[in-house]
Amino acid sequence: MLFCSAFTSFITLGLTIGTYAAIGPVSDLHIVDVDIAPDGFTRPAVLAGGTFPGPLIQAKKGDNFQVNVIDELTNEDMLKSTSIHWHGIFQRGTTWADGPSFVSQCPIATNNSFLYDFTVPEQTGTYWYHSHLSTQYCDGLRGAIVIYDDNDPHKDLYDVDDESTVITLADWYRTLVRKITGAAVSDTTLINGLGRNHNGPSDAPLSVISVQSGKRYRFRLVAISCSPNFVFSIDNHNMTVIEVDGVNSQPLTVDSIQIFAAQRYSFVLNANQPVGNYWVRANPNVGTTGFANGINSAILRYEGAPVAEPTTVQSPSVIPLVEANLHPLVSTPVPGQPQPGGADVVENLVFGFNAGKFLINGVSFTPPSVPVLLQILSGTLNAQDLLPTGSVIELPLGKTVELTLAAGVLGGPHPFHLHGHTFHVVRSAGQTTPNFVDPILRDTVNIGAAGDNVTIRFNTDNPGPWFLHCHIDFHLEAGFAVVFAEGLNQTNAANPTPEAWDNLCNIYNALDDGDK
Repeated sequence: MLFCSAFTSFITLGLTIGTYAAIGPVSDLHIVDVDIAPDGFTRPAVLAGGTFPGPLIQAKKGDNFQVNVIDELTNEDMLKSTSIHWHGIFQRGTTWADGPSFVSQCPIATNNSFLYDFTVPEQTGTYWYHSHLSTQYCDGLRGAIVIYDDNDPHKDLYDVDDESTVITLADWYRTLVRKITGAAVSDTTLINGLGRNHNGPSDAPLSVISVQSGKRYRFRLVAISCSPNFVFSIDNHNMTVIEVDGVNSQPLTVDSIQIFAAQRYSFVLNANQPVGNYWVRANPNVGTTGFANGINSAILRYEGAPVAEPTTVQSPSVIPLVEANLHPLVSTPVPGQPQPGGADVVENLVFGFNAGKFLINGVSFTPPSVPVLLQILSGTLNAQDLLPTGSVIELPLGKTVELTLAAGVLGGPHPFHLHGHTFHVVRSAGQTTPNFVDPILRDTVNIGAAGDNVTIRFNTDNPGPWFLHCHIDFHLEAGFAVVFAEGLNQTNAANPTPEAWDNLCNIYNALDDGDK
């Protein structure tokens, strides 16, 4: 592979975000192999709609999603099959549409399509979608979802909230991820699909976020990351956080946000600084850090400012985001009793690592050949009989569950995501005293460092098999996951499946290995 020819300074300095077309909740989504050069270095990628990130999917509260995923993949080095997870969407009654391969479905075979048909009656906010087959999304298949609320309780705090105010943070690899040997370390940070590499063209384009002086912007920050977390900031500007993983939160003003893979935040930025250009920074925790020559950066440009790169200097963060300071906007009582262990079901998950595999309760997750949902719908109603053995935990319906996620296993900090739910973070990383009164709810939580014992609570009100896994995708591939079989006896009645879903496994299982 070769570096692309040098970019003109006009393109370098003038490119703006909003160049990726948005689509609605009823759309075809073509999954294709395309060569792209987001950091000036060309490589093949698996893309939704032929762009990176994939097209923004915009919807309104209560919309029915009908996304017809059309698999046109041809490169077996990045896998030819696929499946799509709609991250953060509860999929109540449509567990079959959740997307994780071999948990809720068989993959979609190349030259085939599958209609994800689900309704989102109550959820609003910022979400995303990505491949949920092996590590495929690290090769590019990822994009943002926004579900707007005409009656947003925060609407008086901002003037602008549209496709131009979505900010995605991504890690990018110059080697196809299935060909990486050893630890996978990101080569480039991409902000809205563009970035510079310390060994790449010095004039590679950077994304430009455009604002008008005096206006207030609701920016939606989405970590579509496979591995690193990022410390995000905008020179000379504070940010007021108002949403966390689709949950409206009490406004909290910060000057930096550490955001972990799969997390989302909405923040309000008041464009009240002198007209000019300001650095937008997303410093990763691994890979090449810092901001030399514009790496890990984008540009905030006021209308009327010259087309030039910023000269602003980063100030030390004095009011960083602390998760324990986040609280839901609407009082949401923590289920169970206000003391540790005060739940119907208490699971203290034990994490480990051995011989290249991550372990939960002594077992490394290996995808079964028959999806867990299909096993349940076929009549296997005892968790101990469900495959993979030791990686399926039964949760009875209508109960309060407390999970403790003790940190310390190598490769951290680990962001853990629970499908099908949000949960109360009663004890955050870095917190020693639990909060049983008003902790934030979210769907992806950082479990912290050695000594942390992150604790979450949720109610079992959504029958189906739900994945709990580390969202560092390379760790999931190495087995860092379990499945909660929630309401085993109620799953069949609650989740009628379409005929096309019933056919996925027959089509996939008939493929030659090179076509999977």
